[in-house]
Amino acid sequence: MNTEHYRKLEQMYLQTNVNTMIFDTTSCKISHEVAEIGLEISEKYFHALGAIHGSVYFKLLDDAAFFAVNSIVQDVFVLTTSFQINLIRPANCGLLKSVGKLRYKSKGLYIAESTLYNAEGKEIAFGTGSFSKSKIPLSEKIGYK
Repeated sequence: MNTEHYRKLEQMYLQTNVNTMIFDTTSCKISHEVAEIGLEISEKYFHALGAIHGSVYFKLLDDAAFFAVNSIVQDVFVLTTSFQINLIRPANCGLLKSVGKLRYKSKGLYIAESTLYNAEGKEIAFGTGSFSKSKIPLSEKIGYK
């Protein structure tokens, strides 16, 4: 396990524009083959019915699965090649937590799954994604520092 790598990935994630300008209360914890992403629900994420929009579910699920994969890829940035989500129930208050876990790895393919929980710990969505290595090195240029 490489805790320095995990901390650099966490900082990279927390400092990206989408997480500082749009998702302003995001947390991130990465360990070997696992990532946890947290977000405090705000009304700015709501659709017309007063619950978070599906795009927020997608982002949290994809991010957690993505970083579960990048936790074991220490040289380059990985890319999401496909991601399927299933929405179970709405959420409109409290802290959301998405937990991603690596399920499969081979030379060129990684598969990870993630589950999104509401503030009461109930599962509200889940997803599975495929990921591959890019040619973009993990470097300070992309916030990996």
